[in-house]
Amino acid sequence: MASVTVDDVRDVINISLAEVPDAKILKMLKRAEVALELELGKEIDYQNCTDSEKEFITVLAAIYSICYLSGGSAVGLSFSVGDQNVSVLSNAPPLDVLRSELQRMLERLKGNRKASFKPTLLRSSKDSSRVLPTVSINGLFCSG
Repeated sequence: MASVTVDDVRDVINISLAEVPDAKILKMLKRAEVALELELGKEIDYQNCTDSEKEFITVLAAIYSICYLSGGSAVGLSFSVGDQNVSVLSNAPPLDVLRSELQRMLERLKGNRKASFKPTLLRSSKDSSRVLPTVSINGLFCSG
């Protein structure tokens, strides 16, 4: 069995402890674990899981970290990326790559049933001309 660590999450997006503290990433790991539990309908422990579950939880927690660093938000499998200029993310993989990987993993974990990503654009409440990129997976949705 595998275990997801805070360093696993940091490695995905090339950040350090200074950018996102351990306590914050541990909360993100728990949230990613719960999101996967809801998707699969079974109990999962991120500290004692399969390699596939570990990878999914790691990537979702990394996306949560990007949302945190950019001023965006995340709930379950839905997230929005803020518009803050965050130089720390310059070495992170593109969000589209992470999102595609997450979709592929979810399909496999569900036994190749199609996961439905529904990219949605939201207007910022602060500036109605600004559009926030938001993603909804399998109907779970969160506003930015």
